[in-house]
Amino acid sequence: MNDSTSPPSGPLALGGSVWFQAGQQTLGGAARIALLAAIRDTGSITGAAKAVGMSYKGAWDAIDAMNNLAGEPLVVRSTGGKGGGGTTLTPRAIRLIDTFHAIEREHRRFLERAGAAIDGFGGDWALLGRIGLRMSARNQLYGTVVSVVRGAVNDEVSIALPGGHTIVAVVTCESTETLGLAPGSAALALVKASSVVLVAGDGVPMRLSARNQLQGVVGVIRRGAVNAEVAVELPGGAVIVGVVTDGSVDALGLAVGQPATAVFKASSVILGVSG
Repeated sequence: MNDSTSPPSGPLALGGSVWFQAGQQTLGGAARIALLAAIRDTGSITGAAKAVGMSYKGAWDAIDAMNNLAGEPLVVRSTGGKGGGGTTLTPRAIRLIDTFHAIEREHRRFLERAGAAIDGFGGDWALLGRIGLRMSARNQLYGTVVSVVRGAVNDEVSIALPGGHTIVAVVTCESTETLGLAPGSAALALVKASSVVLVAGDGVPMRLSARNQLQGVVGVIRRGAVNAEVAVELPGGAVIVGVVTDGSVDALGLAVGQPATAVFKASSVILGVSG
C-alpha cells in the first residue's frame, strides 16, 4: 500500500483560496465565480456547466444557492422571445466577478510576500484554516483522497489519514464533482460522535456492515449523568470521539489506556474541502 500522506520530496509551495460570505454562509469561491464567468461568456447554463466541468443540475443548484445568499438575483434565465431566450448575469453578478478577481490577485500577492518572509508559513497557514472551521460534527479528520470508485448515483471515496488508517465515505456523484474530489486532493472527513459505535479490544477487523473500523487506544472518558464521551486516540495523533451510555462504558470495560475500535458507516461520513 502506498503511503499517500508522506511529505513531498520537492520544495513546499504556499497556496490559498478566496471566497465570499453572506453572513455565516459561503456565497461562492473560485468554482462558483468561474461558473458565473462562463455564463457571462456563453449566455447558456448548459454551455457554462460544460465549460467548468459541472453537471447541469449542479450548476443550477449553485446558482440557486448564490441567488438566495446574495438576497437578490445574480443569474436570470429568460425563455422564448425574439432572441430565443438565454441566461444572463445581473450587474451585481458582473461586479462580483470583477471584485473576486481583484481580491484574488491581492490575496496571491499577500501569500507570496508572507511565504517569502515567514519560515514555515505554508504549513501553518493551511493548519490555521482548518482550525478556524466551525461545525457541529465532533469528529473532524483531515486526510488525502486515495481513491474514488464511481457509481451510477453514489461514489465511494477513500481518505487516508496520517497514521495509516483509511476512512471510506459514500457521497453522491454530484458531490464528488462539485468538491473536486480526486486521488491526491486534500479533504476533511466529518463524523458526528453519535454515529460512532465503540468496541472494546484491538482484534482483527470485525465482520460488520460498517465499513470504517479505526483501531486505537482510549485517551479520555468524560462521564455525564446518562452518557459518556469516549475519545479514542489513533496512530498518527488523530482522535475520534464516540458518545455511549455510562452503562456501555462499564459493560465494555472501556478504560483509559485500553485498546478500542471506533466503528461507523461510510454513509455517516460528510466530506468537505477548503476553498
